Amino acid sequence: MLERTAYAFRLIGAKVVNGVWRVGQLARFFALILLHSGTSFRRLQLTLREVYFSGVLSLIIIMVSGLFVGMVLGLQGFDTLQRYGSEEILGVLVALSLVRELGPVVAGLLFASRAGSAMTAEIGLMKATEQLAAMDMMAVDPVARVVAPRFWGGVISMPILALLFSAMGVLGGYLVGVMLIGIDSGSFWAQMQAAVDFRRDILNGVIKSVVFGVAVSLVAVFEGYDSDATAEGVSRATTRTVVTSSLAILGLDFILTSFMFRG
Repeated sequence: MLERTAYAFRLIGAKVVNGVWRVGQLARFFALILLHSGTSFRRLQLTLREVYFSGVLSLIIIMVSGLFVGMVLGLQGFDTLQRYGSEEILGVLVALSLVRELGPVVAGLLFASRAGSAMTAEIGLMKATEQLAAMDMMAVDPVARVVAPRFWGGVISMPILALLFSAMGVLGGYLVGVMLIGIDSGSFWAQMQAAVDFRRDILNGVIKSVVFGVAVSLVAVFEGYDSDATAEGVSRATTRTVVTSSLAILGLDFILTSFMFRG
């Protein structure tokens, strides 16, 4: 019994130490990326290429998802507001839900699943096929040439995608509320314009999406760079990216919301 208890404590201790070690390694890796960021922006075509792969190629899933989320919000919101005779503020409900919360969070989760996993798999495969080692041999820093452009491409793409998600969501709410249900169009837009504040709502949502972009991109490039140089290692790293990024987004969302909207 004592041996089993001691083994359990050793196992827990090993997990904790390994977790703390990986957090420290992640922080060191982040500092290394920032140190080499100048190279990424001097060779701007590298970063723009990654903006294309991370952002432009994610547009379809982001915009279609945003449209349907907005339509669902319109249906559910109308059903709830109708009970209290407040159908005319449906636009306010849809807009605030999207720009404050659902836009950054859902767009971040989709970004982690699509672009984050792709970043990890690409860097992991480059490591498995010894392309990163070859760069080292040619005196080309792989962090500056491979990692930093992908990181900044993700950071730049994420807030733009979140804004597009929110815009498509508002359009979806308009289609359901005005075109399908029959709410007055002028009331829908006027109430929304009066209630949504640029600094408190839209700007805070953009700040959230930037933080999510940093978190997802950092986890994605770190897991790819730190993966085992095997097919199984790359697969595990890709899975860790999606899981860790999703949990990071939800945890950071709670922390940021508690600071931004507590007043």
